[in-house]
This record gives sequence, structure tokens and C-alpha cells, in this order.
Amino acid sequence: MTIHTGSSFQSPKSREPQAFWLVPIGEAMCVLASRRQGLTSAEAAERLARDGPNVIDTHRHQNLIAKMARRVAEPLVAILLISAAISGATGDWRSFVVIVLIVALSIVLDVVQEHKAESTIAALQRSIAVTTTVHRDGLPVELPVRDIVRGDVVELRGGDLVPADGIVLTSRGALVNEAILTGEPYPVEKSPELSKSPSIADANNALFAGTTIVGGEAVMLVQRIGGKTSFGAIAASVQTREAPTSFERGLHGLGVLILRLTAFLVLFVLLTQLVRHGLSLESFMFAVALAVGLTPELLPMIMTVTLARGAVRMSERRVVVKRLSAIHDLGAMNVLCTDKTGTLTEAKIAHVGNFDADGRESERVAELVQLNSRFASGMRSNLDDAILAGAPKSNNSWNHVDDAPFDFGRRRASVLVGRRDERQMITKGAPEALLALCANMERSDGKAVPLDNATRQKILELIENKSREGLRLLGVAQRTMSPDCTRVVPEDEVALTFIGCAAFLDPPKATARDAVARLVNAGISVKIVSGDAAPVVSHLVEMLGIPARGILTGDEIDTLTDRALADRAVATDLFVRISPEQKGRIVRVLRLSGNTVGFLGDGINDATAIHAADVGLSVEGGTDVAREAADIILLAPDLGVLADGVSEGRRTYANIMKYVRMGTSSNFGNMLSMALASLALPFLPLTPLQILLNNLLYDFSEIGIPFDSADATSLARPQAWNINSVLGFTLVMGPLSSLFDLATFAVLQLGFKTDVDVFRTAWFVESIATQILVIFVIRTTQRAWSSRPNRILLWTSLGALAVALSVALTSIGRFAGFVPLPMPILAAIAGLTLVYLAAAEALKPLAMR
Repeated sequence: MTIHTGSSFQSPKSREPQAFWLVPIGEAMCVLASRRQGLTSAEAAERLARDGPNVIDTHRHQNLIAKMARRVAEPLVAILLISAAISGATGDWRSFVVIVLIVALSIVLDVVQEHKAESTIAALQRSIAVTTTVHRDGLPVELPVRDIVRGDVVELRGGDLVPADGIVLTSRGALVNEAILTGEPYPVEKSPELSKSPSIADANNALFAGTTIVGGEAVMLVQRIGGKTSFGAIAASVQTREAPTSFERGLHGLGVLILRLTAFLVLFVLLTQLVRHGLSLESFMFAVALAVGLTPELLPMIMTVTLARGAVRMSERRVVVKRLSAIHDLGAMNVLCTDKTGTLTEAKIAHVGNFDADGRESERVAELVQLNSRFASGMRSNLDDAILAGAPKSNNSWNHVDDAPFDFGRRRASVLVGRRDERQMITKGAPEALLALCANMERSDGKAVPLDNATRQKILELIENKSREGLRLLGVAQRTMSPDCTRVVPEDEVALTFIGCAAFLDPPKATARDAVARLVNAGISVKIVSGDAAPVVSHLVEMLGIPARGILTGDEIDTLTDRALADRAVATDLFVRISPEQKGRIVRVLRLSGNTVGFLGDGINDATAIHAADVGLSVEGGTDVAREAADIILLAPDLGVLADGVSEGRRTYANIMKYVRMGTSSNFGNMLSMALASLALPFLPLTPLQILLNNLLYDFSEIGIPFDSADATSLARPQAWNINSVLGFTLVMGPLSSLFDLATFAVLQLGFKTDVDVFRTAWFVESIATQILVIFVIRTTQRAWSSRPNRILLWTSLGALAVALSVALTSIGRFAGFVPLPMPILAAIAGLTLVYLAAAEALKPLAMR
């Protein structure tokens, strides 16, 4: 084999080009390699000390304290912890313990999930060979992979894992499985011939760490080690902290909103009390109670229970949820990027058909190609396995006589078979090359006719058209030999009769078409991001019925800025010849465009994009690296569970938003009412203890929300946090609640002229009744009476109301300053509550718009 020479070999200190396989190696290195001298031990030791070992860097993780500190700094968590501290300082130890336990549990669960990246790196390391054969001091020695350095000459044989990135020096039929990097299911032939493409998929003269030699032998000159390899780039990408997910952004926004509302009310109360009565301990404690009352202390628990219930429901469908909040992100997803091989397809080669020279289905081709695969000696490919597994049984009367095994110079294999006094040579190989050796063609009626130029061109066009459909083809030809023939050699492969072609395909999964259709109908844009060529991807799109717009190649992406790529990516659904780094870049620019992006992949080449997505997904049979990087793993072969997961995520989001809407609007309304009442009343409308009791009972009433159902409209389209909609809802329903609270104040003060204890008791009853019962109004966008709540929500809500009334209206509540209320006041409160519920039902469309 010829080795290209030149003067551009770079020393280890020089800057390495991105596509090292495009640069010819130097003449001195050619001589060194041809003699297989390799480096001396002293040279290798010097390079090892300078460049470090051939391992993936795993020292980029934050320590436990840093991880926890980052979460405590979140606005919502900080508000909850401050609220807990205030509760403890004022003697409310129950609230202190409850809030601290809920926050601690939430933080612990989140920190545990962050170990996913470290597990990903461990999986990457397990994918690398342990030892390999290296030439040192002119001798082949077995060395640990970590001791390999740049410039080493490495021997590789069938079954070996490639330990580093490097240039092919010599090749004897080397076939490499690069599916983990490129997604291409077919083995790739390697040779020293200089590549002209910067794409890994077309780098015929390069070997990459983590790929597998499946046949033949090769000698490699190491160019990149450790973190500089393609594997190392993937490892670095899954350790970086990506932009916050849709769920994290929403939670942060909610925390900021609550912080602003709390600051506004507390400052308002303190200023008014300072002006009217001067600042006292009682007014300060009242302001503190307002702040605690606005805090949704049960939000972490409501979210955790809701998400955990969703995870349990998904596990029943054999879906593993590794990050609970990923369920929400799955429901919010409006763009799904998916790899092709192993996700939408079976990731295995199937023999899907046979056609003759006229393009008609041919049993004759099937019989001959099976005879060739059954009797051929030498290296057996996955195409042979597919032929023998899927083709109809051949005529067993034919016996093996001799064969000329496959080699990469000829790119074909021939077998000599015989029965009685018949002998025929059957040859299979690359269709175009095989056709050039044919003098005749066999028609559909079995007759052989001479091949003229027009017919030959017609067959070549047929082969090209079939290839455009994404099919891999093997040509089949035949030659009748003399009855006494006992041996065939490559020189006999002339004057052949062309029979036809066997066709192969990586078939789509049986459930892929229906699953993709469900996702599209659910408002999700499906984009295929693959290392395969355009014809293969386009054919798959046609088979699955995906409404695809536009196509973009990896080479084109390299010429685009992030802004230009973002514009193109939104309007493009097919991405072909894409490298692992480009997959991650596509996901990031789509996210920066405001989309919630999911990525579905199964290979190491998908890990970067899986990590970069809002929600990373992998499938059964995926590599350890892909599964470790993913947030959700589909263990069932049925891709329909992905669409089920989207519905579950949207239901989960809908229930979380019920609590957020009801909690913020009710709390804000009540606290606003008390702040306004404190301006007009000579006493505080509720004591701090009564405020906290109100808040606690209301939160208890909402424990059943995670079990509630969701409206069909909530499941139909992608759902994501919208803090402006939460604020709008709060600014409509909160003041409405305050309006009726003020009406209650007026009735009690002006109508019944109640004393302080009766006033506080009556207002407490009205406040808790309206807060709890309005749940059944605003839990649905439909009319309240047309949507039935879950039984658990019904019992927790009505149970909390019963407890509240028992505490306020009986002797139980004396510890909190409550007194019995006369019937006229109770009747007035009941009437105001009914009118409030009717008003809430009328204003609900405006609030939820």
C-alpha cells in the first residue's frame, strides 16, 4: 500500500489541525513506520510526562458543598429557607421543621441526579481498550492503553478496540465499525489513501478511539490521545453545565415573582404601620407573617409528588426516569431531534429484497446470493449474516467445490458449486465493479443475452436509483464452468452473466411510524440529525411519513455562525453527515431560539446532544454512554411510549401549574386584603398565628393536586412555564379575592359591628372557605361542573375545610383566639362565598387567557 509523504508532520508541541487525517504525514515518519520501529522508551517517557496519560479527564466535577450552595442560591429555595428561619425565630417550630425537611429532600434528590455526568464518563472509560500492541524500541510490546503517546505505532487486529485517534499506516482488509461515532451501521474499509473530506464519516485513512476493528488488520500512527480524541471531546461535552432546562427556568422565574410580591407587601405594611401607629413589635410580626403567608412552602413537595407519580406511571410502561423534572421538560418539548440508527431504525442490516437486471423482484438472485454467502470462506460480513438469516432456503442439491474469498482489492467473492455434472461460479460484490466484468445479462425469463452499452447504462441508472432510496446493494453474477472444473481463482471472474442485486436496509422500527405521527399531531416538530448520507435519511423520512422541510449537511453547518445556524435549523428538519459536536451545536442553537428541545439517541456520538438538550432520551440497546447521559430511557421497543411520556409530562405540568396559580393568587389576595385592612382597622385583621394556620390548612387542601386529571386541551399542545401568565392570573384572581375580603370586612364592621375576636374568626372562615372551594373552579379551563376532580383532591380539599371550620367554630380554636359565630354572620359568609365562586367562574377565562 502506498503511504503519502510530505513535510507537514507536526511535532507534539505544534498546533493540531481539526481534521488531522487531511494532512499527509512526514517522510521521516513514513520510514519509521515502514520499519515498524516506533518510539524509543526514552522518547515515549518524555512525551508521557509532557502530554499526560491517554485517559479521559474526569476532574471537572463540583464538590458536594458547591452543588448544594448553587441550589440554595435559587430565589425560591432562598425564600423558603428565610421563611423557615423566621418561623423558628417566632416559635413556630412545626413550620420550621416541615419547610426545612421539604427543601432538604428536594436538594438531595437534585444533587443525586447530577452524578449522571460522572457516570457518563465512567461509561466512556469502560468503552476504551485496556491494553494494546505498541512498537517500542523496534519490538512489539503489550502496553496499557493509558501509556500510549503521540507518535506511537499501534498494531490492531479483528476484535480490537481502537485506543486513540490516528492515521492508518498500513491496512490488510481492515474493516471498522464506527457506528458509535457516525451512526453508520455498515463497517467502513480503512486504507492509507489520503482522505479529502473533513468529515469523520469519510475519513477512510483515520481510526478513532472507541471504534472496533471487525475484520482485517491495520497499523496506526497515534495522532491524538486522551481528551484530544473524538472520545475526549464527547467526554468534555457531557461534563459542561448546559443552559438551564425549561423546568429550571420556570422555577427560577416563579421564585423571582414571589420575591417581588413579598417585598412589595411587606414594605407596604411596614410603611403604613409606621405612618399610622409607629413601628411596633406586633406590626413587625404581622409583616413577617404576611411574608411567610406568601411563601408556597409546599411547592417542592407538590412538585416532587407530582413528578414522582408521573415517573411511576411511566415506569409501568418500561420507561426509566432518571431526572424527575425531565417529565415536565418532556411535556414542554416542542422540538424533538432524533438520531436515525438504533432509535428510529433497528440498527441492524436486513436483507429486504432482490431484483433482476430489469428491476423486477427475483427469486433467482435470492438463491444465488445465499449459495455464495453459505459457501464463501474467509471473512464473513454482516451482509452475509443478513442474507442467510432472511433469504429463502436455497437448493441444497448444490455442493461446495471451491471458492475465491473476498478481498479489498477485488471487492468481491466467488464460489464454485456443483451438482452431478454441472459446475457454476457465483460471484457477488460491489454492483458497479461487478457489472464491468459482465458480458451478458440474464432476463426475467431466464435467458442470457449480450450486454450492450445502452443496457449496461440502464442497469447503472437502476443501481443509482436504488441507492438513492437508501438501499445498500450487492451485485450477483454467474458463470457456467466446465463439468471437470475443481478450482476457481480471481482470474476466472471474467465474461460473467449479470443476474441482479440483493438489497439491504437498516429497517425502521415497527412502531416508529405511528410514534412519529403521534408526536407530530401533538404539536412537536420532529427533526432527524444523523451521521448518515442524505439519500439514506431521505428514504427513511418517506417510509415514516415525516413532514420534513429542507436538508442541511455537516459541511454546510461548519460554514455558518450560530445565529445563521439558528435561523436555518428552525426551518430545517433533516441534518445529514453530522458529527457528534455538530449534533450538540444544533441542539443548543434551537434552545437559544426559544424552543424546548429533546434529543433521542443511542450511540456515543449522541451523548453530546443528549446532554445539551432540555430532555435527553435514549432507547433499549443504546450504549452505556448514551443511557448514562440521558434523562429518560425507553426500555420498551415500542416507541409509542415516548408519545405517552409527552402526555404524562403535560399532565404533570398542568397539575403543578394548578398549585402555582392557586397558591400565588390566593396567598397574594389574602395578604393584600390584610395589608389593606390594616390601613382602615384599628387592629390587625388576623394575628400572626391565625395567618400561619390559614396558610397551613390551605396547603394541606392541595396535597391531592398531583393525583388530579388534566384537561384534553392541556395535553394537546406543548406546555411550558410562562411566568407572565402566572402573574396575569394572580393579578386577576388575587384582587378578586381581596374585593370579596373587603366586602366581608365591611359587612362585619358596618353591618354586624363585631368585636375584634368575632371579626377575626369570621374573616378566617370566609378566607379559608373561598381559598379552598375555588380550587374546584380554577383547576380546569372548562366549566367547573363539567370536569370532575380526582377523589383524592376532593377528600383533601373538603377535609381541610372541615378541619378549618372545626378549629374556628368550636372550642378547639380558643388557643388561636377564635370564638363561636352567630348564625346570621355564618349565613352572610356563606352567601359571600357563593357569589365569589360565581364571579371566579365568570372571570376564569380572562385569568387563564
